[in-house]
Amino acid sequence: MSAESYLPCLVKPVAKVERALLQSEHYDTICVLDGAASELTVVSSQLGAQFTKQKAYDAAFESMLSCFHCPELDCRVVYSPVGTLNDYDDVRRYAEAAQAALGRAIKAGAQKPLLVLPKSSGRFPDAPLVALLGALHELYVPLQLREDVPSKSHRFRSIGVYVPDHGKVESLLHSALTLEAGRFVARDIGGGDPERMAPPRVAEYVQEAFKSGTIKVTVIDDPRVFEREYPLFQAVNRAAGTVKRHGGRIIFLEYSPPKPARKTVVLVGKGVTYDTGGADIKAGGIMAGMSRDKCGAAAVAGYMKVVEQRRPDDVHVVGVMCMVRNSVGEECYVSDEMITSRAGVRIRVGNTDAEGRMAMADALCQMKERVLKEGLPDPHLYTIATLTGHAVLAVGNNAIVMDNGPARAADHGLTLQREGENIGDPFEISILRKEDFDFHKGKCYGEDVLQANNLPSSRTPRGHQGPAAFLMLATGLDQCGLNSAQPIKYSHLDIAGSAGDVPHTPTGSPILALTRTHLEQ
Repeated sequence: MSAESYLPCLVKPVAKVERALLQSEHYDTICVLDGAASELTVVSSQLGAQFTKQKAYDAAFESMLSCFHCPELDCRVVYSPVGTLNDYDDVRRYAEAAQAALGRAIKAGAQKPLLVLPKSSGRFPDAPLVALLGALHELYVPLQLREDVPSKSHRFRSIGVYVPDHGKVESLLHSALTLEAGRFVARDIGGGDPERMAPPRVAEYVQEAFKSGTIKVTVIDDPRVFEREYPLFQAVNRAAGTVKRHGGRIIFLEYSPPKPARKTVVLVGKGVTYDTGGADIKAGGIMAGMSRDKCGAAAVAGYMKVVEQRRPDDVHVVGVMCMVRNSVGEECYVSDEMITSRAGVRIRVGNTDAEGRMAMADALCQMKERVLKEGLPDPHLYTIATLTGHAVLAVGNNAIVMDNGPARAADHGLTLQREGENIGDPFEISILRKEDFDFHKGKCYGEDVLQANNLPSSRTPRGHQGPAAFLMLATGLDQCGLNSAQPIKYSHLDIAGSAGDVPHTPTGSPILALTRTHLEQ
């Protein structure tokens, strides 16, 4: 598939908004964001004059979404104001305005809109980029609708984009389209239903998406290998593995740069294609939406798509997608089981609904082993997961970053938070403390680590920090701290609140923040 296949539509730059261009290119709607009449005169004198009239006629014009006809341009106009921003607003207001504009254009019957982006500002230098990404998010069509009803595969075939700063149009479009290609892949995987994106079909999708060869793809599907090398993953996979179409897959994606790497980024993603809760089944109607429990692994694939598009000269990137279904049945793993992890840590299962940490731990351990064995330069390991309801209670629809000692010493969390804030992919920072490690230390003689308690994370104090401590204890990463012989930076990202829940479109979080942090610094 071509690069354009991973975009909701073609995006064409427009140099000037004038009647002749609108007619020759068949643009039928102009979508304007955050444009005062004086500023719009630079874009189009006719449009600026029309806005002056509308403002005089409607006192609410600059605070509400509107749609009207511009006689001078003989074109429909949708105006989506950002409004007055206070100290607590952020750049996402521009994305929201763009989404509203495109949504209104669709309802108005537009076929080929032209989007007039806002100017950069001192406070929000990335406002044009974030607005365009918001528009593309609005235009995404789910994979299964594209496949089942080809006539509805696009909301628009193309959109025109006017950028106030013409000198930056090429870099702006390159940034937006490469980022959107990654988010598009993440949405396809994360938003697919439990059958369309069961583990074997995720593997098929990924192999097709990366068939150019820039990213090396390796898929493990043998239960015997899982049992030997990924025993915690296999515990979760046991019940699902009895059904061929649900069998687990661990997918490795690797980008090797053309020049010697100056740093290594390793992303391990939770890919639970459906979470029944297992033996500790999700009862009371809370199982719906659990097809989105694979958005961590989906984000890993999406990030690797950005890497494929941008091809950094000196950044080595490895992604691991731990794709498994947490099924219930006679073969499912149960609480009280004692399982020895890849790192040789004896783990007692406390709750089968804490399957995400189990699915990722052995792959994370393998990546730690590889860092130590190969001496990979400046490594940073991540786990990315829709892991806990506690994260949603704690920070709402934001992501959370939790750093180990080496990552915290490097100010990683602050950097990720700053870059995410700039591009509309916000993070809150949580600190790992001794209580989190004490909570997961073995309670019975003969066990090293307790996997989880038997309460939901939302009813557990520090419910989103504890899993990060478990992942470190189960993999031996707790032995790679600041005072160790070989410190390794590790960060756990809980995206339960930011990934996008049913019925909303998956967001692709945290692709934007990670790209800014590692591919643009």
